[in-house]
Amino acid sequence: MVSSALDAMAGTAWGRWLGLVAAVWVQCISGNNYTFSNYSDSIKTLMGLTQLQLNGLSVAKDVGKAFGLLAGLASDRVPTWLLLAIGSLEGFLGYGAQWLVVSKTVAPLPYWQMCVCLCLGGNSTTWMNTAVLVTCIRNFRGSRGPVSGVLKGFVGLSTAIFTDLCSALFADDPASFLVMLAVVPAAVCAIAMVFLREGRVVSGVGGVSDEADARGFAAISTLAVAIALYLLAADLTGLGGDGGPISTIFVAVLLILLAAPVAVPAHVAWRSWMRTRKAANADAENTAAAAAEESTTTPLLLASKTTAEARGPGERPRLGEEHTIAEALSALDFWLLFSSFLMGVGTGLAVMNNLGQMGVAMGYSDVSLFVSMTSIWGFFGRIASGTISEHFIKTRAMPRPVWNAASQVLMCAGYVFMAFGMPGSLFIGSVVVGVCYGVRLAVTVPTASELFGLKYYGLIYNILILNLPLGSFLFSGLLAGLLYDAQATATPGGGNTCVGAHCYRGVFSVMAVACVVGFVLDVILSIRTKRVYAKIHEAKRASRLAATQRVS
Repeated sequence: MVSSALDAMAGTAWGRWLGLVAAVWVQCISGNNYTFSNYSDSIKTLMGLTQLQLNGLSVAKDVGKAFGLLAGLASDRVPTWLLLAIGSLEGFLGYGAQWLVVSKTVAPLPYWQMCVCLCLGGNSTTWMNTAVLVTCIRNFRGSRGPVSGVLKGFVGLSTAIFTDLCSALFADDPASFLVMLAVVPAAVCAIAMVFLREGRVVSGVGGVSDEADARGFAAISTLAVAIALYLLAADLTGLGGDGGPISTIFVAVLLILLAAPVAVPAHVAWRSWMRTRKAANADAENTAAAAAEESTTTPLLLASKTTAEARGPGERPRLGEEHTIAEALSALDFWLLFSSFLMGVGTGLAVMNNLGQMGVAMGYSDVSLFVSMTSIWGFFGRIASGTISEHFIKTRAMPRPVWNAASQVLMCAGYVFMAFGMPGSLFIGSVVVGVCYGVRLAVTVPTASELFGLKYYGLIYNILILNLPLGSFLFSGLLAGLLYDAQATATPGGGNTCVGAHCYRGVFSVMAVACVVGFVLDVILSIRTKRVYAKIHEAKRASRLAATQRVS
């Protein structure tokens, strides 16, 4: 009875938006995988690890994402609430065990057991991300760019949210930070299990409903920017980190801002109620017009169904049509997307995972500012690229991978600047890496659905996410770990340390070259997908014209 009522609610316009808000809250806490730098130094000291060994733990954290294939396989077979439950339970166990070690409640675990704990924590996010992305992109089929930008944007903010909350409430205590990573996601997922469901009614690809969706996304994006600017101001001014009354006020205002997106479904529900009242006294023509905003039109990629049925036996689907997993994996364009994604997120993860040691090498005793900068500017990259790339598809038919190519150029420049080790280079580098990493995630997510369809999107997305553990292993575990240890000197406790710009110069140089390779791959993919995005552009344009004629 209750489940049926909630499913019916998810099929309404306001129910879809309420589900999106719940997804936003989940994304606010699902970036915990990017917070390793906040407590990695404590683990290194307690366990007496070398940098290569510490980077091995970091790789184990990212290897957890490789098991996201399980979440992808399950996404078409189990309800959204079960995906969230599995993710929250894994996170509670993984980060809870790390807390026991860092708080010295138990003796340091053997190295392989710590790897398992970090792997559990890393895998937890794949279940959460798969649940919210697959459900929300299916609920808002005509607004994939904004959906991806908003959701991935809040993931980018999550690191700053966790870091600043811990700084305000617990004075950057690593043990308290791990308690937050274990408990808060479980509580938020419990709320999302109720409201985040796939609805039967979805938005169209254009027209009245698409315009209404655009206004809703604009409102949530504006709130997200306000949250990002609030966190940025707090980080730059140092407010909220003294543990006094100011910190309490800072936390209260932040929680209010995070709750504010619920105003969007409330507004949609109010408008729907007002429409229902007017429709009761309207004639049939006005009733049909009032219902138009909630009507369903043919989803963008499913519009090619007739073409797909016209193909002969054994003929491969074209880009933009539904692909099976085997068909997607045998397509050159998939591997172009996969490889370019590796060059962007792999190098970005190497910086995020090693920010703690990079800060020590550059003479900083506290790297929480750089962690927050990477998170906040990652948010701007994610939320801007999703909306901007969608705009240029509608107006210019510009392929979405063009924005990935642009991000690779900027990221390459950032690595070159960091390699020189000039004053302020780590601050500027963390901003550049954050922006470009955010662009890569927000643009690649809808690109995969546009090129290969939504039927098996959950699994295709998690195959692409394999780049996170693979990139972490190649660029963070091997490249950064080996080159750092080659420059470091041994310490009495059994670990090692390195101070100076030379510690990571070789790492930044190799990653700059990797970005050039990624740029070339993105340019090739942009050229090959021009025809697909031209068709998407025409479909959106035709739908908007039809809707305009219907309204007039």
